[in-house]
Amino acid sequence: MTLAKVLVVEDDAAIRRGLVDALRFAGYAPIEAADGRAGLDAALGSGCDLVLLDLLMPRLDGLAVLRELRLARPALPVIILTAKGEERDRVEGLRAGADDYVVKPFSATELLARVEAVLRRSAERPRPVPRLTIAGRAIDFERREVTHADGDRVTLTEREAETIAYLVANRGRAVSRDELLSRVWGLDPRGMQTRTVDMTIARLREALRDDPANPAVVVTVRAKGYMLSAEGVAPPAKGPA
Repeated sequence: MTLAKVLVVEDDAAIRRGLVDALRFAGYAPIEAADGRAGLDAALGSGCDLVLLDLLMPRLDGLAVLRELRLARPALPVIILTAKGEERDRVEGLRAGADDYVVKPFSATELLARVEAVLRRSAERPRPVPRLTIAGRAIDFERREVTHADGDRVTLTEREAETIAYLVANRGRAVSRDELLSRVWGLDPRGMQTRTVDMTIARLREALRDDPANPAVVVTVRAKGYMLSAEGVAPPAKGPA
């Protein structure tokens, strides 16, 4: 069985060695880097399956590394390591695309549990599609553009495009407002009272010309959230042979 490769990017030698030892003992194949620049190079060149990423590092800080990774390897799972009490850094890391975070000091048991959970979610994560046709609307996610049947084109905002892309990637199930806040906005929904998701869905439906009373694209699932309509979805067009 191929061992999952976990890259540890941490400038503190003692912490890094402890992480590497714990991962190896748990059956992973650890790789290590002592600064942000070396970590970015290793993440892009080693074929690793997950990155444990410290935020405060020399040469290139963790958030800069994370942003570069999201451009080059958008599906690579990343868990950020943060100091206790640095809530702003955790929020910024999640917004930048981190899959999870662990607060220092942490136990090996907690860390390994989070690594296992993130790897499992990554394996189950649906892959995004570059474009989709649904109910007569063609959505181009790279251009953030909707083309209607009459030829009219509407540009989506970045958040609207991310929201519909997440629903497309999770087609077949209802996605809660809390999940959208967490996975699309990068916010911790616990205790948060906001209409941000509903307002974004309303604007998205307007751009899609999707009747809220009888939606053909984004369906409201009572007491659960939103989901992509299962009807009228055409498979992605194949490229030239």
